Amino acid sequence: MSGDIWISSELTAEKLGITEIKLSFLRENGILKPGIHWKSSPLGQKKPWKPKALFNIKMCKKIINKFYFEENENIAA
Repeated sequence: MSGDIWISSELTAEKLGITEIKLSFLRENGILKPGIHWKSSPLGQKKPWKPKALFNIKMCKKIINKFYFEENENIAA
């Protein structure tokens, strides 16, 4: 990652062990917050109606682990 904390959705999904569809779902439903977990790619400005998202893998991993832990805890209760 060479010091850059923002990486593509493809690489983020791969490193988190989830699909890009699941990653997009988490972003679109507010689990992953803009500016913390993801940001719009400056390269996406040519397509303002659907800019590509870049993700902070470290922050995404924290929230996804928390999200899944709470979800499984509610099921077990």
